[in-house]
Parts: sequence; C-alpha cells; structure tokens
Amino acid sequence: MQAKTVAQSRTEMTELVLPSDSNQLGKLFGGRLMHWMDLAAAITANRHAGNVSVTASIDRLEFFHAIQVGEVVHLIAQINWVGRTSMEVGVDVYGENMDTGERRQTSTAFLTFVALNPSGEPVEVPPLALSSPDEEERFRAAETRRQDRLKSRQKA
Repeated sequence: MQAKTVAQSRTEMTELVLPSDSNQLGKLFGGRLMHWMDLAAAITANRHAGNVSVTASIDRLEFFHAIQVGEVVHLIAQINWVGRTSMEVGVDVYGENMDTGERRQTSTAFLTFVALNPSGEPVEVPPLALSSPDEEERFRAAETRRQDRLKSRQKA
C-alpha cells in the first residue's frame, strides 16, 4: 500500500454563522461547531483511507473564544497519525470577523477514525508520508495521545 502525504487529505471548510446556528447570546452553538469539526475530520479521514471512516473518539476538544453570528468559521483538518486501521485527525478552527478581517483561533480537537470496508469491517489504511518537522511533531504527539487513550481504556 502506497503512503499518502498529509497534504493529499487536508480539508478546509468555511461556514457562515447564521442566527439558527447560535444561542440566545448570538454565539455559535458548541454542538454545531462540533458537527462541522467532525464533518471536516471525516472528509480528511475518508480521503486518506480511500474508504468510509467513522468517528471512534474525540480528544481534547477545546473552545478558546466564542464565535459570533455573522462571523465566518474556517476549519482546517489534517491527518496527524495513522495506525493499521485507525487515524488521528487534528482540526483547528478560526473565526473571522467579516467587518475587520480579524482572524483568531477559536477551537481545536483531535478525532480518531476507523476505516471500514463496504461490509462495515475495519480495513487497513495507507501509511502516512511525513514531509516536515511540524508533521513529524504532530505524529509523535498523536502517538502519545494514543498511548494515553489505550492506558485509560485498560483502567476502565
């Protein structure tokens, strides 16, 4: 199986926050943002695996800043790590004020996906070809998170 680069599966999505996406304070619902993050990550995982991939876990979902109605949300998802049938996808979220052009990071999360064949059984995924020090660091950090997840499961 031929390795794929991070760039080959990277996904960028843009959404406009409408009143129906917000709470009574005019801030984007966290659940709506989580939906968009899961969608961007799923596209990335599917592109890398070449198969349908389903969410297995979400780690370290953090909300740094609220996003207002009328702002634009930019989501950037990329593969951080791959195993035999699973992958970690990192998603960074940026809010953009359309009036000022100011852009700030608002959220981040790490999602694990499992690739499935048409019968719904796990299937092997291509290895990841790392091409920069940043990609290598993201890979190492993802391996550490994976080990922590496995240890946590053993305790449960």
